[in-house]
Amino acid sequence: MTPALSVIIPASNEGDFIDACLQAVLASEDVSLAVVVAANGCTDDTAARARTHIAAFAARGWTLEVLDLPAPGKPGALNAGDAAARHPDRAYLDADVTVTPPLLGQIARVLSATPDARYASGQPRVAPARSAVTRAYARFWVRLPFVARGVPGFGLYAVNAAGRARWTDFPEIISDDTFVRLSFAPHERVRLPASYTWPMVEGFARLVRVRRRQDQGVAQVARQFPALPANDDTPRPGPGWLLRQALRDPVGFGVYTAVGLAVRIGWRGQSGWVRGR
Repeated sequence: MTPALSVIIPASNEGDFIDACLQAVLASEDVSLAVVVAANGCTDDTAARARTHIAAFAARGWTLEVLDLPAPGKPGALNAGDAAARHPDRAYLDADVTVTPPLLGQIARVLSATPDARYASGQPRVAPARSAVTRAYARFWVRLPFVARGVPGFGLYAVNAAGRARWTDFPEIISDDTFVRLSFAPHERVRLPASYTWPMVEGFARLVRVRRRQDQGVAQVARQFPALPANDDTPRPGPGWLLRQALRDPVGFGVYTAVGLAVRIGWRGQSGWVRGR
């Protein structure tokens, strides 16, 4: 029997990305999908663009529902998507991410294979960047042990019904992916072989802003849910590993280090909220 999966896509002003995201989902193999796009607080044509794909999903025997929500905020969009989801096993996919055809099928199979709680994601790939700074940062970042060997789940994470029962509504937090990942012990997380592509922000100032937001999100989860950090198995790079990487790619190492230093010293750079790309 083909496994079934609900895919929830929160999308705020993602008109430039939603078509590619949905086209990639539509190309998925060996899975039955019910997709919900939760367009939240959009001032662009995200919802209208998403609706143009409804017929193509129906032609495959799948469903695509588009929610046009007036209020911005990712947690609210995730909760609205959950309320509309048709299948108990769920994948949460950012609207600027593209999956490879095998990935959602692999996720659906591993989630449905056990009654025990499971969390799954794929092999993350960074989309080609325009700026030299972001290209250098990304080269180093993808080699970090957490990214290269862990199950980070940024941009895409999935849980089965037993896993989803571990929390009720998504809380009002910065980092939903950290909250969900740490709701599972390391042995409950599965990294699948198929990949997905995730974009990174362009330029030094935006990298600093996003890195700071990520750090704030992790700290917020630790404050509000003090039991969850016990599930954090993020490996810390040792001096030997860092030295080898610095020799291998001194520019990438330098940019990554400079971004981290700018966060620690409180360098402001660009003001305002910045996306993860």
